[in-house]
Amino acid sequence: MLNKIIFIGLVLICTIFAQTTDLESEVKKKSDEIPQGINYGGLVTANFSQTALQNWASGGNNSVAVNGLLNLFLNYRKGKGIWRNTADFGYGLLRQGEDGNVIKTDDRIEINSKYGLNATNNWYYSGMLNFVTQMAKGYKYEGDSVKISAPFAPAYLTTALGMDYQKGDVFDIFLSPVTGKLTLVIDDDLSSQGAFGVEKNSNSRLEFGGYIKTGYRKELIENVTLTTNLSFFSNYLDNPQNIDIDWKTLVAMQVNKYISANISVHMIYDDDIVTFDETGKKEGPDVQLKEIIGIGLSYSFK
Repeated sequence: MLNKIIFIGLVLICTIFAQTTDLESEVKKKSDEIPQGINYGGLVTANFSQTALQNWASGGNNSVAVNGLLNLFLNYRKGKGIWRNTADFGYGLLRQGEDGNVIKTDDRIEINSKYGLNATNNWYYSGMLNFVTQMAKGYKYEGDSVKISAPFAPAYLTTALGMDYQKGDVFDIFLSPVTGKLTLVIDDDLSSQGAFGVEKNSNSRLEFGGYIKTGYRKELIENVTLTTNLSFFSNYLDNPQNIDIDWKTLVAMQVNKYISANISVHMIYDDDIVTFDETGKKEGPDVQLKEIIGIGLSYSFK
């Protein structure tokens, strides 16, 4: 399964890289439009869904769900240097049944910062920082009293130096042979279990390896945009053949100025993260998959 995912990912990278030659003139225009100095903006979305049943013969439960997402960006361009920063915050809750517990369906904080100094044409000498964690405790299933995650448990801090190939805002690939990845588990219960690959009763784990990250954005049709980001990390110091994969894809549809719909899929494979069966029993590492479909309100600003 993992080998298939890696193969598909590499084929996608090669295909996108080849397709960018057809976008050369469009990309050049967009690149020239990136302003000097500071520019910033963001997007706020709130998606709601509700089901109400009364004497419904086929059965079912009442439910209410809400998902919120905040995307922010701040870029600075001066001469040959470009500094790009993004921050994403997502949170979702679901309540099912009259006496049902409120359970979490989405929870993430992700901050990215990358500075590039133009080397030649579309290549940049680059340094990158990525930080990921969550806002609230996580549980395996409804009503469970045993937490499997918490704020800063885990938290991932990745720093990397390498070369970045950029085609405007359409495509980029970052190649780093020098990457440090710090895993934090700032929770006594979880650290005592050795969760997320740290040693038991330890709060951190440091890895050193190679890193590849790609991004692709394209307007499929008017007001429908595909964005996908795929990254690979190999730890030189421990089982380098076990490659960590993080793949996020979003299809965003803007109905009008304030109404939007989106489909997001997030897939993770990390050999250091155990998964759980339906009873909460620990199992070995496996592919993690999250999919969210939402229709709701949105507001963008610059």
